[in-house]
Amino acid sequence: MPLSCRAVVLTLTALLAPCIVVPGIAAQTHPLYGSAKPAPDMVVDTGGAPNNAHAMRQHYVVLVSLDGFRYDYPEEHGAPHLLQLAHDGARATQGMLPSYPSLTFPNHYTLVTGLLPEHHGIVRNGFYDPVRKETYRYQDPKANLDGTWYGGVPLWTLAEQQGMRAATFMWPGSEAQIAGMRPDDYAHFEDNLDGHVGLDQIDAWLKLPAAQRPHLITFYMPTTDHAGHWYGPDSAEETAAVHQMDALMGELRQRLDASGLPVDLVILADHGMVRTDPRWINLDELSPTLKTAKMQDTAIYADDEAQAAKIYDELKAANDPRISVYRRADTPAELHLRDNPRIGDPVVIPNGAYLMRQHAATYTTNPGDHGYDPAKITAMKALFIANGPDIRKDVTLPTFPNVDVYSFIAKLLNLTPAKNDGELGPLKQALKK
Repeated sequence: MPLSCRAVVLTLTALLAPCIVVPGIAAQTHPLYGSAKPAPDMVVDTGGAPNNAHAMRQHYVVLVSLDGFRYDYPEEHGAPHLLQLAHDGARATQGMLPSYPSLTFPNHYTLVTGLLPEHHGIVRNGFYDPVRKETYRYQDPKANLDGTWYGGVPLWTLAEQQGMRAATFMWPGSEAQIAGMRPDDYAHFEDNLDGHVGLDQIDAWLKLPAAQRPHLITFYMPTTDHAGHWYGPDSAEETAAVHQMDALMGELRQRLDASGLPVDLVILADHGMVRTDPRWINLDELSPTLKTAKMQDTAIYADDEAQAAKIYDELKAANDPRISVYRRADTPAELHLRDNPRIGDPVVIPNGAYLMRQHAATYTTNPGDHGYDPAKITAMKALFIANGPDIRKDVTLPTFPNVDVYSFIAKLLNLTPAKNDGELGPLKQALKK
């Protein structure tokens, strides 16, 4: 698979709002517009401890990820509810920087740990671990539900460690037992689910007695990512998906206000989306040794140093301007690709919106993709909006790295953050206190 989390093989839920009509598409059956009902056992209560006295004095945070929602979509496609939420709160108008590679699982886990992928260990959607001699694939439940793959302390675990209840709805990685804990309440992933199921669940959680009520809730929706992959970020279908999510976010804010509770709403994305060059880069055409070498997605795992050096030399000799090639120890420092063998060696980085694969094969070439370096392709930058009783109004935030979100959420909840790679600094101006 190329650099994206391919929608056609997603095991993540298609958490979608009600059907709307897009020209040329049967809204009742199209997978972008979910209508499936949740399974009876979709939500799991792990029976965690009640909120302690300190936790019960804190406000609440609902953290929403709109997968693949590019930073400029509110203006490009029209999103009046999000624009109003930004006006009444804070927004990074020029976007939030995803960690490299700008893929779904690495960045969702970075957002809730404050750790770079090379430090929390989920370095791609799929990768090989030379130490474990095992492969992680996000669509393989045996791997993605195994907490031993994940480093760091995710926000829901951080909250529980400090006596505060937390709940997750579809957040990537949230079903695994990480750092010894699962969320107090979490939802199994289900495909093609109506987005109001998530809103109803948030309502239900916030109506629990104070001792059982989660102060942190995370909520995941992939609608705009699907539309961007299948039709392109500038398509009518993407416009419809943006409008759908915009309406859902407006309704979510109304519901939170109606709860009577002090709830801060943070809406963000894991990455953006770009229209790709449809011509594939077949890496084994540039390096004959790669015809039989071990690869996972586009990461290379040489058998030994001699093979790694040979592959590197062949790729460099090909002198293809579409890619840059490095030994892992020599990758650009700003990409943070040096500290984990799961990254592979050598490392190939596309210089534009190119699709890469090991060798020529039959693939569906989606018109939209991500995974690229945001310093080279600004379309990788992600949405960030914060709104609520603890957020100042009409604040324009600078572009900041997504590792900083962890400290920001911890500050809103008055939690002491675990060791991480981010800082609160760029987001301080959004806070009333």
